Amino acid sequence: MPALISKYFKELTKEQLLAFDQLFELYRFWNEQINVVSRKDIDLLYERHVLHSLGIAKVLSFKPGTRVLDVGTGGGFPGIPLAILFPQCEFILVDSIGKKIKVVNEVASALQLKNVSAHHQRAEEVKDKFHFVVSRAVTEFPVFYQWVRNKFLKENFNDLPNGILYLKGGDLREEFGRFYDRAKFFDLKDYFEEEFFETKKVVYNKM
Repeated sequence: MPALISKYFKELTKEQLLAFDQLFELYRFWNEQINVVSRKDIDLLYERHVLHSLGIAKVLSFKPGTRVLDVGTGGGFPGIPLAILFPQCEFILVDSIGKKIKVVNEVASALQLKNVSAHHQRAEEVKDKFHFVVSRAVTEFPVFYQWVRNKFLKENFNDLPNGILYLKGGDLREEFGRFYDRAKFFDLKDYFEEEFFETKKVVYNKM
C-alpha cells in the first residue's frame, strides 16, 4: 500500500518506496511475536500508523543534519516512517518497554536504516540534546513537556525554531491548559483526505 504514501509524498526515491513497501510484512511478522500495533489496526497500518506519523513532515520538512528524538516510540512511530523520509537526519527512538524497542531495532535493521538508533529508556533518562522531539500522544502534554524541556539544542536551522512536534487528536484546549495559547495546532485533515484524520492534529510547541 505505499500508493497511499506516494499519493501525498510524490518525490520519493525507489529506495524509499521499497522501504515503505516492506513495512507491512515486517510489522505483520513482528506484531505476531510482540504486540506493538492493535490487531485490528494491522491491515490499516499505512493509514493509521505510517501516514499518521508522516503528518509531522507536512508541518516541517527536516533539513539534513537535524537530530530528532522520538519519545515513547512503541513499535517505531513516528520515528521509523520519518527516518525513511529524511535519510540525512538522525533519529533516536526511546521507549520504556524493552520488547517494543526490540521490534524497532529489528525493523530498522531489516530496512538498513543507518540513521536510526533505538534504546530501552525513559524520556527522563535521555542525556543528549536535539533539534526536535516528536511523539504520538504518549501522555498529556504538560507532563510530556516536563519530560523533554531540557533536551533541546540551541542552534536553529530549520524552517521552524527547535521544539516539540506532537501527534494528538480531539479537543485539546483542556488538556493543554497554559500551553494552549503558545502552541500551534495543524489539522491533518488539511493535508490528508482520509476520514481517520478528521480530528487528528500535529501540535507544535517552540522551545
